[in-house]
Amino acid sequence: QVQLMESGGGLVRPGGSLRLSCAASVSIFRFNAMGWYRQAPGKQRELVAVITSGGVTNYADAVKGRFTISRDNAKNTVYLQMNSLKPEDTAVYYCKAEESRGIIKYNYWGQGTQVTVSS
Repeated sequence: QVQLMESGGGLVRPGGSLRLSCAASVSIFRFNAMGWYRQAPGKQRELVAVITSGGVTNYADAVKGRFTISRDNAKNTVYLQMNSLKPEDTAVYYCKAEESRGIIKYNYWGQGTQVTVSS
């Protein structure tokens, strides 16, 4: 059973920083990629950043240059360092892991962590 547990969310002022963590209950080597998504009230869930098993990263245009995704294989954890936060970054942030077993793909999601950027 794969479980993803996010932590690190909270209330921060504009321009501030937060670091989100996503701890997996299994080795993250089994996942093709892990990523962070977010969903603001009344909006669809959107990709924020993704990192592959090989360490290749990709970011949404809205967060490029401000957010950094990284992974610690020894701790089975993926991080999202968020700097220069803006009110529009306010959302619930979800961790996702993607696994392929042959031709079947599996997606696993965490429960989400709230990030609120407000003065």
